[in-house]
Amino acid sequence: MVFYRGVSAISRLRSRAVVQQSSLSKSVRWIQTQSSSELDLKSQMREIIPEQQDRLKKLKSEHGKVQLGNITVDMVLGGMRGMTGLLWETSLLDADEGIRFRGMSIPECQKVLPSAQSGEEPLPEGLLWLLLTGKVPSKEQVNALSKELAHRAAVPDYVYKTIDALPSTAHPMTQFASGVMALQVQSEFQKAYEQGDVHKSKFWEPTYEDALNLIARVPVVASYVYRRMYKDGSIIPLDDSLDYGANFSHMLGYDSPQMKELMRLYVTIHSDHEGGNVSAHAGHLVGSALSDPYLSFAAALNGLAGPLHGLANQEVLLWIKSVVEECGQNISKEQLKDYVWKTLKSGKVVPGYGHGVLRKTDPRYECQREFALKHLPDDPLFQLVSKLYEVVPPILTELGKVKNPWPNVDAHSGVLLNYYGLTEARYYTVLFGVSRSLGICSQLIWDRALGLPLERPKSVNMDWLDNFMRSKR
Repeated sequence: MVFYRGVSAISRLRSRAVVQQSSLSKSVRWIQTQSSSELDLKSQMREIIPEQQDRLKKLKSEHGKVQLGNITVDMVLGGMRGMTGLLWETSLLDADEGIRFRGMSIPECQKVLPSAQSGEEPLPEGLLWLLLTGKVPSKEQVNALSKELAHRAAVPDYVYKTIDALPSTAHPMTQFASGVMALQVQSEFQKAYEQGDVHKSKFWEPTYEDALNLIARVPVVASYVYRRMYKDGSIIPLDDSLDYGANFSHMLGYDSPQMKELMRLYVTIHSDHEGGNVSAHAGHLVGSALSDPYLSFAAALNGLAGPLHGLANQEVLLWIKSVVEECGQNISKEQLKDYVWKTLKSGKVVPGYGHGVLRKTDPRYECQREFALKHLPDDPLFQLVSKLYEVVPPILTELGKVKNPWPNVDAHSGVLLNYYGLTEARYYTVLFGVSRSLGICSQLIWDRALGLPLERPKSVNMDWLDNFMRSKR
């Protein structure tokens, strides 16, 4: 099957759908299933990049002065929400539709991306290929990429020593980010830049090496943190016969087929969510200074660790367990309504509900719910999550202060992990971080391939705003 997007020069930046049609135009962009005889990943990148470099030059030369919208004071004061100001090739988020990876929705990815021989969920390696090339890989290509990532996954001893220098009680994200920073010692980009023997048009090549090495190694570092904190330091080595998601589950200490399937799904759906969220934007911002992928991704992790971003997934499970502790597992909907109102009236939010962009139920929530309905329909915590899905949105709508009353990805993931034995909610953001390496590192490669400049927006103070308003009277 062949999927493609037909887009004009401007709407390419905001394409919202993958369509099928019989005729092609010059603006058509292909997303296609490849045969196993086609090129390896890096060779594919070498073929694709010149075309995209020309595309960017054309957009800039022909449409560089076209306005994409108006900037309001609310946007300046409100965290730049709704402001279009960043190029992010690997995914696009629509408020009503949800995320698309290179034009493909999550259900489409589940349908066409290769899965493990014994599973149904897409392999994260396949999504990585899609994010980098815009093409759906063959099973053979995904298998080869799995082996390549396993080959790249060796972590130097000094990385472990860096983590060990921290108290075992340090937050898992602190330990994880420190490990990523220690990996930076082997940066190929930094070495090439310091030697001065790589033209800027080829900066993407050492960035590619760093990015794939980083993606390969973060599950090893993350599982080391987990085993150090929660399993008395007994380390489980990588198994190079397993795929990326299954290996991560294995190194954490969870070898059930369903947990491996869940990890494949988890990594895939958490991998990317366009460029405006805190972690993605932080990675891009730091990378725009020509900081290598290790430095950039460490910055992204520190953003992800914030309670308003990736830390929210641990808060959801803790809140759900607090409901059970106070009201019992067989809580009625009326009791649940009372507890939700109690939470809101105390000045807190209901974790896992609402989103900065989305205005509907998060598709990432929906696919996790489908997984639960298939594998754990009778789990009491899942049943409580289902009741919350019925109870919370009407209350938030009645409250009138929330633009999106629907659940996001965090509302479900903790319950699934808890069911399969990974109960340490404090660790959950590390899983998010491992997943996000695929999207952020893919975009960093394209940042260097396209020669995107240093990010430097203009800031103003309140005096400036007051004076500007007076000038408009």
